[in-house]
Amino acid sequence: MTPSTTSPEFRGKKPLKIALPLAVWLGAWQLAALVVDSPLLLPGPAAVAVRLAALAGTGGFWLTALASLGRIFAGFAVGAAAGTLGAALAAAWPAADWILSPAVKVVRATPVASFIVLVLLWAPTGRVPAIIAGLMVLPVLWGNVRKGIDQTDPKLLEAAGMYRFSRWKLLGLVYLPSVLPYFASGCSTALGLAWKAGVAAEVLCQPRLAIGARLYGAKITLETDALFAWTLVVIVLSFLVEYALGFLLRRLGRGEKT
Repeated sequence: MTPSTTSPEFRGKKPLKIALPLAVWLGAWQLAALVVDSPLLLPGPAAVAVRLAALAGTGGFWLTALASLGRIFAGFAVGAAAGTLGAALAAAWPAADWILSPAVKVVRATPVASFIVLVLLWAPTGRVPAIIAGLMVLPVLWGNVRKGIDQTDPKLLEAAGMYRFSRWKLLGLVYLPSVLPYFASGCSTALGLAWKAGVAAEVLCQPRLAIGARLYGAKITLETDALFAWTLVVIVLSFLVEYALGFLLRRLGRGEKT
């Protein structure tokens, strides 16, 4: 019998399951740095940690991280809302599906770099990363929410019709529980895309306070340890936001079940 995720045995092993792979990959990184033997090409974990600590001791570091976090999460939120609303409209009215589906397919197929260059022509520099992040999120949430709506149990819909549920009751008691797992999965996937696309947009459009601008500056000045340090910041922020969002969605899911 395997231990449950809430058992003391599992909780005791969980830190080890996190620390062991981390130690393996840090060791592989250190070994690669020793083989390359060039901090310019591949600094070791210790050098990157020292540079990250130095950066974290400055006020500009935190302002830059918060500015990028705000831009990208704002774009994620707008893209998720637009994708969810568009999927709901398309599921409710065939005409909306006929009009909106081609646009979503175009957004999904267009390269991120093309969008960045185009949006730079139309929007202020500081807003470009948020717009790009939203555009990357929209088709993911559209597809997942549409799938959740399509997978709603027909028997539940039939029962709701028999009991003459109002539209709001039908939405809250039937559609929402069906769509929520697909929505959560879409958010998890889309959040990573939003960070990658948003930071890429910052690299190209160079807002005043932006992680992408710091990455570009580190590359220009050949500060490879700073390049790695800012990349770690992006990864950590992405994990933290994904964990926080997942926690909120799990709480919402438990609330729906009670």
